[in-house]
Amino acid sequence: MDETKGNRLTDQLLVARVLGGDTGAFRYIIEDTEGIVAQIIFKMIPNLEDRKDIAQDVYLKVFHNLSRFKFQSKLSTWIWQITYNTCLNYLEKKKLFLFDNLINASAVEEESDGLPELFENLVEKKIMNDELSRILSKEIDKLSPVYKTLITLYHHEDLSYAEIATIVQLPEGTVKSYLFRARKTLRDQLILVYKKDAL
Repeated sequence: MDETKGNRLTDQLLVARVLGGDTGAFRYIIEDTEGIVAQIIFKMIPNLEDRKDIAQDVYLKVFHNLSRFKFQSKLSTWIWQITYNTCLNYLEKKKLFLFDNLINASAVEEESDGLPELFENLVEKKIMNDELSRILSKEIDKLSPVYKTLITLYHHEDLSYAEIATIVQLPEGTVKSYLFRARKTLRDQLILVYKKDAL
């Protein structure tokens, strides 16, 4: 069996090399996953110093638990799951809110598959100018940690519903519902901003 995919090492080979003492292989894993690890931590954790500690903690957990990885998902997805759980644990210990009053979000109807028009225009079609981009980023940062993370993983990192569901350990339908509510909250915030600017 070919152990490489293009120029990429397979997860099996990477894990075997790390467990065999190859520090370079673990450095490769870090470099391959640190972008989304940083995004998740940045969106979920408000304190700068705590972000650095959590990032270190994530990769320590990855290293110490690598022998238990069962290859039921991609290695990168597993690492992002560890990142998300580590951030959740931090927020729960600090008693910080995770959602914007999200209760029974899985009950949202099939409308969750559709993007609100304003969000679609601003994000999906990439037609925003620098000012609109700045406003959008500012309003996204006002969302709860889970909302911000889902928006980032889906719209900025282009992860699938299935992969996000694995990371946050929720059913795909619930992820879609959460994303719908996150977009709706963001849309409502943007409408308020535009109304204020029009006054």
